[in-house]
Amino acid sequence: MTIRFSNYMPEIVATRRYLHQHPEIGLSEFETSNYVAAQLVAMGYEVTRGLAKTGVVATLCNGSSGRSIGIRADFDALPILEETGAEYQSRNPGVMHACGHDGHTAMLLGAAKILAERKNFDGVVHLIFQPAEENFGGARLMIEDGLFDRFPCDAVFALHNDPTIPFGHFAFRDGPIMAAVDECKITVNGRGGHGAEPQDTADPIVAGASIIMALQTIVSRNVHPLDPTVVTVGAFHAGGASNVIPQRAEMLLSIRSFDAKVRDQLEQRIRGIAEGQAASYGMTATVVYERGYNATINHKAETDFVRALATRFAGAEKIIEMERPTMGSEDFAYMLQARPGTYFFVGTQRTPDDPPLHHPRYDFNDDILPIGTSFWVELAEAWLPAK
Repeated sequence: MTIRFSNYMPEIVATRRYLHQHPEIGLSEFETSNYVAAQLVAMGYEVTRGLAKTGVVATLCNGSSGRSIGIRADFDALPILEETGAEYQSRNPGVMHACGHDGHTAMLLGAAKILAERKNFDGVVHLIFQPAEENFGGARLMIEDGLFDRFPCDAVFALHNDPTIPFGHFAFRDGPIMAAVDECKITVNGRGGHGAEPQDTADPIVAGASIIMALQTIVSRNVHPLDPTVVTVGAFHAGGASNVIPQRAEMLLSIRSFDAKVRDQLEQRIRGIAEGQAASYGMTATVVYERGYNATINHKAETDFVRALATRFAGAEKIIEMERPTMGSEDFAYMLQARPGTYFFVGTQRTPDDPPLHHPRYDFNDDILPIGTSFWVELAEAWLPAK
């Protein structure tokens, strides 16, 4: 594996651990934004702030080519109480970098410094430090604030660490790589009363349970078997005492899909089942359905380019072709809708028992920092070859 710039490692590790100690939730990453911007200004980048409130774009021009590249790192954290026990554990209780965005940002800052010092490219580099990936669609917000109008990119690229993939391996997939995600809240409106007199009530718990069971038939009986979909009821809230039948019951759903027509079908069936099942029990159901992130769809030419580079960089034995997309979601989808590019995974596994992403004991594997940093440098220089 080609790993250069190892002399930068202590600085990049220090950056990652500083970010880990100071996590901030999406659209409130003010200190993170200040920290990132200050480093980039010191490196000589033209720095623009304020896209999606806390986003940062750093631009570096060299040579005479009109070609350009965009590389994105996300820097928001999650509302999780950390349990790693690390000496650099979060100093913001209840907020944690449990997805590795601290590592993503540290790698891109490391690459930024190397690119600025070497200037071994011909064109324009735009480094996009994005807020609010986890919940608020920071990529979409940055685009709405004029990201690609103000900073034209011939292509955009992003990676995500993955503790389930062997260390140092690169995973690619043409076309769909991550799912669209929607959320739904179903409220069953019943008639409460005494638990000893159920005949005088309209029990929303019974109707809600029927709705939950009927929802399972959408994937098994309505959607084509070759269209990957998930309908998950993640929460069911009703009542608070054994002898009280409540007025209402609430369910929270997460829905994953890839095809736009299937996505419409899922919403239609969820509404129909909730309302129909409730009516069969003499009740009504209110359905609030919210579309979330679109499916992340990679572009073939750019995926082929990065795959070939990774093969030279890491060796063919460390290239993984993903047979299936993941049902997770990613707002880089919006950048890939606006510009060609690709999204890929880099393995960070220490052991098969590593805590997964979004776990309170998850901790980014610092050993991958020089690999990710070096790869971003090689990608920028390969995309914008010096004359």
